[in-house]
Amino acid sequence: MRLTSCKDYLFVNYYYRMFESDQLSGHLLLMLLTAVQAFIACRLDWCNSLLLEYLQRKVQSVQNAAGRLLTSTRRRDHITPVLRQLHWLPVQRRVEFKIACLVHQSLASTAPTYLSADIRLISEHGRSHLRSSSHRTLVVPRTRTSFRDRSFAAAGPRLWNTLLSTIRQMSSYGQLTRHLKAHYLELRNHGAL
Repeated sequence: MRLTSCKDYLFVNYYYRMFESDQLSGHLLLMLLTAVQAFIACRLDWCNSLLLEYLQRKVQSVQNAAGRLLTSTRRRDHITPVLRQLHWLPVQRRVEFKIACLVHQSLASTAPTYLSADIRLISEHGRSHLRSSSHRTLVVPRTRTSFRDRSFAAAGPRLWNTLLSTIRQMSSYGQLTRHLKAHYLELRNHGAL
């Protein structure tokens, strides 16, 4: 037996054993998960907060289909355990997560100025004598239309004020995102969607 044919045999045998032991399928699953995150999940977030009321079911069905693709789950199986396994938030919670992150960036002055101008703390609004002024509570502007209710200037502060006080007090963006996602996953696990 020549050396090249021996190397070829070892090479083929190595890949056969790797496929047999499911190591390759783990690598393929990781690559597939990365591809789905890159191509589908980013599109789920694109303009979803503006169109959520009209497209929520359709966008949620796209997310469900991507989760089923990754986990080889049948269409008639329940999707909640699949999303929980993938650590994915439902579309409604994804939108809330994104808005809360933008509010935090606005408070830290790292968001664009057109967003930061709409976010004001109660303590900066001349109401520093209120108990809520020490909890980073925001001023929620009054609105007269449902269109204005969905704007960042109204929806952002309203959502921010509903978050836990410990989450609102976080100064680090990385800490906020970790704790906020954990908070939303915990809400989902308790059935509060």
